[in-house]
Amino acid sequence: MIKAVIIDDEPKAVQGLSWELANFQDDIEVVATFTEPEKALVYLKSSEIDCLFLDIEMPTIDGFQFLEKLEKRDFAVVITTAYNEYAITALKKEAIDYLLKPIDTDDLEAAIGKIKKHIAKGFSADKFEDILIKFNNKINHKKITINTDGKLVFLEPKDIFFVESDGNYSTLHLPENKKIVVTKKLKEINALLPDDHFFRIHNSYIINLNKIKEFIKADGYVILENNAKIPVSRQRKSEFLGKL
Repeated sequence: MIKAVIIDDEPKAVQGLSWELANFQDDIEVVATFTEPEKALVYLKSSEIDCLFLDIEMPTIDGFQFLEKLEKRDFAVVITTAYNEYAITALKKEAIDYLLKPIDTDDLEAAIGKIKKHIAKGFSADKFEDILIKFNNKINHKKITINTDGKLVFLEPKDIFFVESDGNYSTLHLPENKKIVVTKKLKEINALLPDDHFFRIHNSYIINLNKIKEFIKADGYVILENNAKIPVSRQRKSEFLGKL
């Protein structure tokens, strides 16, 4: 069952699309509707959906601005609008379909078919990725698997100097000033790393204990072999000293 959300500043438009989608209730379920896009942004931060039906002309945030504000976008987007001038922009924003109001039932059915294909394609890719990660973990316990820029990278933990948090992103710092940015929070990266060699020294940093060159006690930071200066959290200082 496809889980869908509708965003449109006009209550009648939300109601009308909901009624139209009810004709396809065996395939799709409307799990939430919003007339205020700001509230939808909050909802989508913590909710998993398959598809978003999104209006363009809205007074506070237009549809394209809304897409730019999304922290994650792992669902299909169908643009709904009364103005066909937005078609090219919609395609550039990677919407899988574009529906003109009033929405035609046949066009809506075709859009649902595209949503199904989008979900099936994503599922196949995720399933293959899971198999590959499990296979790597089984044959090589020393390496960790990182998903970045559409590819899987297999890293030796010993090559990581430190990991730095930036909200929903983390940056792995490697030899020769190389960096890998991943869409994972620091706690997710921490779970991948061996805890006998890595320590979360600060809310924003995990360090490789084997890469420590100096610990400046007075100022409360460590210097790593790549000369990076990493602050030591006061709350974690005692535990950190116990690791040394």
